[in-house]
Amino acid sequence: MAAGGFCKLPNGAVVVALNLPSPAAAGGSVRFLVHAQNRARALTRLRNLGLRAVYLRGNAAPPTPDEITAVLHHPDGLIWRTAPDAGVLPGPDLTVELWQPIRALLRRPAASA
Repeated sequence: MAAGGFCKLPNGAVVVALNLPSPAAAGGSVRFLVHAQNRARALTRLRNLGLRAVYLRGNAAPPTPDEITAVLHHPDGLIWRTAPDAGVLPGPDLTVELWQPIRALLRRPAASA
C-alpha cells in the first residue's frame, strides 16, 4: 500500500506526495510530488504516465515544506526521488538524493533478468 498525503495551498491548488514501490529490481520505494489544481488531477497526471493503480487514501505522509518548495519551483510540477528507508533519518553521514524530473524516471531502461 502506498503511503501519501496532500497539502492545500493558499491559492486553492494542492501538492500531493506519494511513496510507491520502485520499478527497479533492487526494491525500495520512490517518492513522487505532484502539483495540480486538485487531488483528482494530481492522481490523473500520475495515471497518465503509466502508474495506473495510484490511489490516495488518507493523509498519513503529507509533503514537507521543503518538498512543497521543490515541486513549486520545478516547471513540470512533477518530481521524484528515491524515498529513504523507514526509520532512517538523513544525517550528516547520509546523502540525500536530489529531486529529479519525471522524464528521468521514464527513460530509465528496465533491469534485465
